[in-house]
Amino acid sequence: MKAKMTVNRAFTVSEIDSRIYGSFLEHLGRAVYGGIYEPGHKNADNKGFRNDVKALVKELKTSFIRYPGGNFVSGYNWEDGIGPVKNRPKRLDLAWSTIETNEVGLHEIMDWSEEVNAEINMAINLGSRGIDAARNIVEYCNHPSGTYWSDLRRTNGAKEPFKIKTWCLGNEMDGPWQIGAKTAEEYGRLAAESAKVMKLVDPSIELVVCGSSFIKMPTFAEWEATVLEHTYEHIDYLSLHSYYGNQKNDIKNYLAMSVGMDRFIKSVTAICDYIKAKKHSKKTINLSFDEWNIWYHSHEKDSKNEPWQKAPPILEDIYNFEDALLLGCLLITLLKNCDRVKIACLAQLVNVIAPIMTETGGSAWRQTTFFPFKQAATYGHGTVLRHNLDVAVYDSEEYSDVPLIESVVIHNENDNEITVFAVNRSEEENIEFLLTLQDFVVESVIEFSEICGFDKKQTNTVNSAPVEPKDSEKSSVDGNILKAILKPLSWNMIRVKVCGE
Repeated sequence: MKAKMTVNRAFTVSEIDSRIYGSFLEHLGRAVYGGIYEPGHKNADNKGFRNDVKALVKELKTSFIRYPGGNFVSGYNWEDGIGPVKNRPKRLDLAWSTIETNEVGLHEIMDWSEEVNAEINMAINLGSRGIDAARNIVEYCNHPSGTYWSDLRRTNGAKEPFKIKTWCLGNEMDGPWQIGAKTAEEYGRLAAESAKVMKLVDPSIELVVCGSSFIKMPTFAEWEATVLEHTYEHIDYLSLHSYYGNQKNDIKNYLAMSVGMDRFIKSVTAICDYIKAKKHSKKTINLSFDEWNIWYHSHEKDSKNEPWQKAPPILEDIYNFEDALLLGCLLITLLKNCDRVKIACLAQLVNVIAPIMTETGGSAWRQTTFFPFKQAATYGHGTVLRHNLDVAVYDSEEYSDVPLIESVVIHNENDNEITVFAVNRSEEENIEFLLTLQDFVVESVIEFSEICGFDKKQTNTVNSAPVEPKDSEKSSVDGNILKAILKPLSWNMIRVKVCGE
């Protein structure tokens, strides 16, 4: 079977914003306590943060981390996480029925993020709180000095402002599970007024307003339109959230779920542009897909948790080979929509539906999903090229005309490289992939790595990581045509050297 793809140097989608390779740390389960932070661990630094976890986060090339929630943020008082740790209050976290000790707060997470080379995307509480707390936290974090909150930051050890650029205006405010859930009108008004005061404190910040919690919410589309009616001229991004799972054990339908993600993105883009037209605005609202991942393995186990524990194991999905393939498809879909998706956060980073897992007191290790994300975040920089793809399609239970290959082509002009990410969805067929690179002078294949040949349910463990990329020699260049064999059920990364102009 063959697949033919054509790209042209002159026909582009957009430059990729590095924040598309973001992740998410919520005060949930063992993401923070027992994940990135474990005082007394043999690998802990003098602040209690695990160096082995920091090394894996840096290896993953995570650029951007949404913090501290998530559902958690809608009941969180940010002031609980500043000042001497010994004086910080312990609180009931009503979002996850656990105890929050507040050992890790603003200063700790800012120091940690600097060490792992990631930017913090701060979420504010618009559930149980509102405008006053919103302006105060921006003043505390970003104002240089000479005011109550900025001088308190300096007293607490941070002379220079944190300069947090991107802020989320609450979380999933349409969800009945959310503390302080609101109607679109209620939230739209509160978000608009909060945005105004936050930008009065620091006009340089960018703001993300909440879209629907997921596409099947009964108010989807109407929610987005109403919220944007109130907030359009005050915010910069609209959020999307979506999780995926193979509960029916149907791999054809499972690997087609990126088609649903693509439709979701295009639907929300259309809503943003409708409000733009309605308001006769010159401003374009882009998208922040700030929660996306695979989540279904841990549901039954989590239903048995006892309440009011400190950092119990919650949402600890152990991912398999087919999960890595879908995650690759989802990454490719985000990249293909990089003209509007500027921010994306894999939810989450450590232990909680995460590519990185830890043992309490023990080792840290890489899940199967770690590797597609790492390769994309390492080599997926530059400009996405528009493509024409000729390949066989199939129908699944939920989706029709699903191409057997999900692929994206990226031109990194700075390094004179073309990077191809591709997933072969076929269970049986090798696919001969022929990519014509018009207006490029192709020199050679730098690297062809693949993840393939595993049982669909194969997992990695703390002691063994069989599911990881391996080098392949099944590629070549002929003039400006790249030829590669994509094996059945495979994630593939091909890097090609091209001549500069």
